[in-house]
Amino acid sequence: MSGHNKWSTIKHKKEKTDAQRGKIFTKIGREIAIAVREGGPDPSTNGKLRDVVAKAKAANMPNDNINRSIKKAAGEGEGANYKEITYEGYAPGGVAVIVEVVTDNLNRTASEVRHIFDKNGGSMGATGCVAWMFERKGVIELDNSKGLDEDELMMLALDAGAADVEVGDGMAILYTDPNDFSQVRENLEKAGCTFLEAERAMVPNNTVEVSDPETVEKVRKLLDWLEDYDDTQNVYHNADLPEEDDEDE
Repeated sequence: MSGHNKWSTIKHKKEKTDAQRGKIFTKIGREIAIAVREGGPDPSTNGKLRDVVAKAKAANMPNDNINRSIKKAAGEGEGANYKEITYEGYAPGGVAVIVEVVTDNLNRTASEVRHIFDKNGGSMGATGCVAWMFERKGVIELDNSKGLDEDELMMLALDAGAADVEVGDGMAILYTDPNDFSQVRENLEKAGCTFLEAERAMVPNNTVEVSDPETVEKVRKLLDWLEDYDDTQNVYHNADLPEEDDEDE
């Protein structure tokens, strides 16, 4: 497969301006805090922290920032008591949406996420209303600017323990069982691969094509609002939206 890959259609990513990059680092810092609280500050003995550090490096978070976040979390005391929670709902056009947040105030966050859905023509639903349409997988996006062909990438992925691979322009997306994610990532690290992204994610079993321009705009607006909300960690959906370049033509 090449070009319009499945992952790019369902992982809502905006251009990373400096301000957005700073926001991403803040979000990863919260994930580090939770991982340290659950398993301690040593990545060699804390698998969850090891995965978050890999995600941070894939996002080009400087090592100083990563180490500072770990030390801050380890010395917690004054730190916020963050909780992870997932909200589910629908965007216009019947698009299923999952929003993963980290918050120190559940009531405030629930109210504000509901407001974002309502304000943009969507609706927040009960827990489980759309989760059954998705499957949690490890997703590793590799830089393939060296241009390995599909067969070479397939062998690399299988040798590392991945379950599936998609090849795009200058990149490859590997999917793993969530329990195998850490091992596959570490195998690829040892093989000298460069990660563009590495995380466990919610991947839809099927996608819903959205082609009506007005509905596309509404769906994008809702996803943008959710993505920009300070407590949001990840936004997943099952919309197959036209690429923005296609819309401009």
